[in-house]
Amino acid sequence: MKVEVTSLAAAFFLLEDVAHGFYLPGVNPKSFAEGDVVKLKVNKMTSPKTLLPVDYYKLPFCQPENGPKMDNENLGEFLAGDRIETSPYRLQMKKDMFCEQLCVSNVGRGEQRGVSPNKVVRAIRKNYHNNWITDNLSAASKVEDDTTITTRYWQGFPVGFVASDTKKAYIHNHVNIELMYHAVETEVDKYRIVRFTVEPFSIKHDFEPSDDDDDNNNKEEGTFTVAKINNPIASCNPKSKKKVHTDYNMVTSDGREPQLASGKVLFTYDVSWIENKELHWASRWDIYLSMDNAIPAKVHWLSIANSLVIVFVLSAMIAAILVRNLRRDFARYNKLATDEEKAEDLEEFGWKLVHADVFRPPSFSPLLLAVACGTGAQILCMSFLTIIFSSMGFLSPANRGALLMAELLLYVMMGGIAGYVTARLYKTFKGKSWQRATTLTALGFPGVAFALFFLMDLLAVTQGSTDAVPFTTMVVLLVLWFGISTPLVFFGAYFGYKQDAIEFPVNTSSIPRQIPDQPWFMGIPFTLAIGGILPFGACFVELYFILASVW
Repeated sequence: MKVEVTSLAAAFFLLEDVAHGFYLPGVNPKSFAEGDVVKLKVNKMTSPKTLLPVDYYKLPFCQPENGPKMDNENLGEFLAGDRIETSPYRLQMKKDMFCEQLCVSNVGRGEQRGVSPNKVVRAIRKNYHNNWITDNLSAASKVEDDTTITTRYWQGFPVGFVASDTKKAYIHNHVNIELMYHAVETEVDKYRIVRFTVEPFSIKHDFEPSDDDDDNNNKEEGTFTVAKINNPIASCNPKSKKKVHTDYNMVTSDGREPQLASGKVLFTYDVSWIENKELHWASRWDIYLSMDNAIPAKVHWLSIANSLVIVFVLSAMIAAILVRNLRRDFARYNKLATDEEKAEDLEEFGWKLVHADVFRPPSFSPLLLAVACGTGAQILCMSFLTIIFSSMGFLSPANRGALLMAELLLYVMMGGIAGYVTARLYKTFKGKSWQRATTLTALGFPGVAFALFFLMDLLAVTQGSTDAVPFTTMVVLLVLWFGISTPLVFFGAYFGYKQDAIEFPVNTSSIPRQIPDQPWFMGIPFTLAIGGILPFGACFVELYFILASVW
């Protein structure tokens, strides 16, 4: 009894601790002192048009001094197409930077009729976006025009834009990096990053590349000069006494032009640090999850109400029909038969008409039904456990790739349930080929999924996309499939075949009852259409938002 009380107390305190913490151990907050280096990393470039992510350094962007290095990634990140790499951007906690020069890069030939455009122009016209990361926080995008300032917390910021008048592509060669921080209450002179925003600009710098020596570079102050700008804007003017950050008015002032996506381009950036005392580290992902209320909550409530109304109406209709038929059948069963009815040997009707055929095994393929039920039970258990772990905060968006990796591992670990359900049902159907049923359960659905995945991977390889999974990751997937999932399926099937067959509440007749001809509206195509439209109508609005957030 004492041991049980101790266990319950420990579980209570553990649950209390989990309830007060949103992030997992291992995704701990990182604190910075003033002047500490803050790493800015780059991820894959994505496009809502092509849906094929590509590596950031596939375009001629500025690279780190010793070349980009791949960040340590988990299985989920590889499968999601993430390729997180180092960048040449130099950030230091609470240290503002003004028009810091990065490099001069030749982005390719200019746009001409009959000539294939360069890679940057193609990426801009395909609406590719950069996705940057600082302190494991994705970059939001700030877009400014003459009247409004819009901040988006999804899909990163665009590589460039196509002018509406000239129809030419222009590259964003300057970024304002805005970082918000919050002082750590439990540590002295320590700060945590709570917001990361990037505002891209296109500035045509009239510059002359400097010599290769380091006379103009002051690494102690963190300033680097790679070119002399002949027509600097206010933020890029080294002679300016008052340092100011680049803004929209500077870029669009008279005499300024955007930078074409061709020729040699000077890349620059500003860094501004802003203290935000209201926003805490544990809540910094909230605005990403809500997308800054870009989709009004009223729309969600209307869609939920629409779904509930459809579900209630359908349920009420089905319940009314069933109750009416059951009452009619019970009344006829309980009614005393007259002599004439006994003489006529009244035929069976209602439930009695079909009770001997309800639990009859399918005539087409009992093995296929058993395998499908086993696979469905495996997927159902995986989905249920994924929802539970997600609701507990174990699959936080701060832990990149965790959701995809959890789904894969939970599906593999649920192989025993698939084998057990398949074996139990197949034995109930009096099947004899139990080895074949177990093998199909272990290889059927995973084999189809892997074949489609492999074909999509080949397509990604031909397109040069980061969705192409490396060979080592493919080997890991095969090990999970044949090394863990398949043995668990056979292990569960062993115990399933040792159990007794499922006993049904009524006996099944040896001769199946003849089904009379049905009218056209009771045929398979019509019933499938009607049976699918109504449930789809109950969830299509929320399904649209889910798919929109995925793409």
